[in-house]
Amino acid sequence: MISPSDILKSKILIVDDQKANVILLERMLFGAHYVSVSSTMDSHEVCELHQKNSYDLILLDLQMPTMDGFQVIEALKEIETESYLPILVITAQPDQKLRALKEGAKDFISKPFELSEVLARVSNMLEVRLLYKQLHVHNDELEIRVKERTAELQESYLETIFTMTRAAEHKDNDTGAHVQRISYYSRMLSRVLGMDETFVDCIFFASPMHDIGKIGIPDHILLKPCGFTPDEWEVMKSHAVMGNHILGNSKSVYLRMGAEIALNHHERWDGGGYPGGKQGDAIPLSARIMNICDIYDALRSKRPYKPGFDHQKSVEIIENGDGRTQPEHFDPVILDAFVKNHESFREIFDTYAA
Repeated sequence: MISPSDILKSKILIVDDQKANVILLERMLFGAHYVSVSSTMDSHEVCELHQKNSYDLILLDLQMPTMDGFQVIEALKEIETESYLPILVITAQPDQKLRALKEGAKDFISKPFELSEVLARVSNMLEVRLLYKQLHVHNDELEIRVKERTAELQESYLETIFTMTRAAEHKDNDTGAHVQRISYYSRMLSRVLGMDETFVDCIFFASPMHDIGKIGIPDHILLKPCGFTPDEWEVMKSHAVMGNHILGNSKSVYLRMGAEIALNHHERWDGGGYPGGKQGDAIPLSARIMNICDIYDALRSKRPYKPGFDHQKSVEIIENGDGRTQPEHFDPVILDAFVKNHESFREIFDTYAA
């Protein structure tokens, strides 16, 4: 609520080129116990004064030389960030009242001045102005609380992601550095492809969960140092569907994208991947980006069944194929972006080497 004392403490500026009018209005306002009343007879000073003092009310004469009241209103609208311009115009011309209201003034006082009218209009307008400021402060506080709560929720989502990723790391000592690099590859490549920052942020945190389904694969298969039997390979491939089940049906955008990537990151552009044999644009973009990042990192990394390849050989295999990995496995647009930016992949691998 706005108290009478709040209204009387409001900052008021009188703008009139006639000294007699200024003196009369000052006497009326001081006589009604307003304590912060100032004035100027130079309309060119109004904007600077308002920027400095942020007046709660400007009593503005419309008929002034050089820069009239209408011009002052236009200038104030350029600097006043609030939607409520605290302007009470002074005029003796009836036709100017409607124009002033249309231009942005909130009310008017007629000349010659009537004490009761002046005080009533000033008080009413100040009450609205102060209520508006009070609402603005409340909205700012509410916005801050919403941002704080959003940050808390995001932190909670990310903690869930990190916890699940650590669970996957526990089963495979090579996973920690791998998932960290995957985040940076995916973020960099997404930006190169022109994705917005929401997508970029999401894939950065979602991509490390691509192999979360491996926590359900028996150790004797997951950690086997040599090739799989056909039955073992079917079990191994099930990690994609399992990861989707673990992450699916979440309200978190990170977990939803994580589920999408987990299910589809072994699909191939030419339709030769698993688990669904999806082809082309039927494969979600996040998984298409993640796929080429995963292949590059797998080629660079040492495994029980193969040595780690250097950067140049890994790029050559992705670009030209080696029998097991072929360029038609990848979205052509993403493959082209990879080839043009392959040095960034080298930098990330070297920076976050195990």
